[in-house]
Amino acid sequence: MKKLKLIVSIAMILLISISVFVACSKSDDDSSSSSSASVTALTSGSAVFSATAVINIAYSGTATLPYTGGNGATYSAGTAVSSTGVTGLTATLVAGTLANGAGNLTYTITGTPTSSGTASFVITFGGKTVTITLTVNSAATADCSSATGVAKVVCLANAFLATLTTTQQSSVVLTLNLTNAKRWSNLPCGLSCRNGLAFSSLTSAQLTAAKAVIAAASGTGTEEGYNEFIAINTADDYLGTLSSGGYSSGYYVIAFLGTPSTTGKWQLQFGGHHYAQNITYNAGAVVSTTPSHQGIEPTTFTYNGTTYSPMAAEKAAMAAMLASFTTAELASAKISSTFSDVTMVPGSTTNTFPTTKLGVKVSTLSSAAQAKVLAAMAPWIEDLDPTSAAAFTTLYSNALADTYVTYASNSNGVSGNASSFFTANTDYVRIDGPRVWIEFICQTGVVVPNQIHYHSVYRDHTSDYVGL
Repeated sequence: MKKLKLIVSIAMILLISISVFVACSKSDDDSSSSSSASVTALTSGSAVFSATAVINIAYSGTATLPYTGGNGATYSAGTAVSSTGVTGLTATLVAGTLANGAGNLTYTITGTPTSSGTASFVITFGGKTVTITLTVNSAATADCSSATGVAKVVCLANAFLATLTTTQQSSVVLTLNLTNAKRWSNLPCGLSCRNGLAFSSLTSAQLTAAKAVIAAASGTGTEEGYNEFIAINTADDYLGTLSSGGYSSGYYVIAFLGTPSTTGKWQLQFGGHHYAQNITYNAGAVVSTTPSHQGIEPTTFTYNGTTYSPMAAEKAAMAAMLASFTTAELASAKISSTFSDVTMVPGSTTNTFPTTKLGVKVSTLSSAAQAKVLAAMAPWIEDLDPTSAAAFTTLYSNALADTYVTYASNSNGVSGNASSFFTANTDYVRIDGPRVWIEFICQTGVVVPNQIHYHSVYRDHTSDYVGL
């Protein structure tokens, strides 16, 4: 009997051991299914790269490789595959699940190409091996004409970087952090209060390449976006003929906070006295357009035979908005405070949005006046590329009912007469929504003191500095 009990005990121990072994073996098989992934073909000729590559410029993008005959299995991330031909790049498979049939594999491509030419990657997956190729351009041959949207901005940014020396590149590509993001100003202080490279330090070819980046990132309106930027540049050249106070388009700058890419997060900064744009990109989309600042002195000027009024649209839109209010609505919107400048001043590390919204709530206005409020935002939003501008317009339009308008001074302003607004020093207006914040003010001129000049700032309660 004792022998029988011993035999049964040993059998039970063996059975438990076998069960544990089987369970562990099954778990291991389930967690490692990459080896079971298979395809019937990889279509190397249809591989698509997300960004253009340029010699000696850090590359960060993706390659999409089509396949057919996928068996629906999951697969793990791969190990880095080094490029041949043009060296310095690697391709790494992103984990995923095959379709049952046709689909795409995604590879992250990173590194810095060491020469121009063709970078080749030998890709093996699901029992098939193909070679995909990425063209690496020299600075002189980089062609971004077929790119669109953020991909075009990134392509042009890389083309610009390729024209620079190593020292210049280290000055223009900086860390994306809040300290660097807040280095912007409305003052004629050049690089002492800004990041990047001054236009005056660039060769003609480098400056052309820099301005191509700015043009691609900006709006295309007659007096908005890039055209407004150039006109405000020109205003500083005009002021330079009247004053020795450091006014010149040569003091304008460009900088990248983070590496330009269609996959990562980075910010494009450009501007100078009376102009600042801080546009942040993430994963190939614009995620923040603010802070932004525009100003002009004098409001209209003639330089080299051409007359400029780069902020006429901003002033006209704000004046038309207030003129659309009834006398009673104007009374509700007006506050007794006197402003000497915008409150959300450029570059401040301490100012915060007021917690109380002032003035008249847009939902209480007539539909015509509400439309004028949205139209008043347009000259600032449309400094951005058209696709992104449309997206932000929709965001602000959806929150229009909960937006407030307030104004100060404008002692001559009356309902129905747009020309009666913004005629004197301290005349001020603010649009304050759940997200949008725009201020516009008239100030006595600094270089031309017998005329007023304009200051404005465009901020966003939610996406300012993209949450840094």
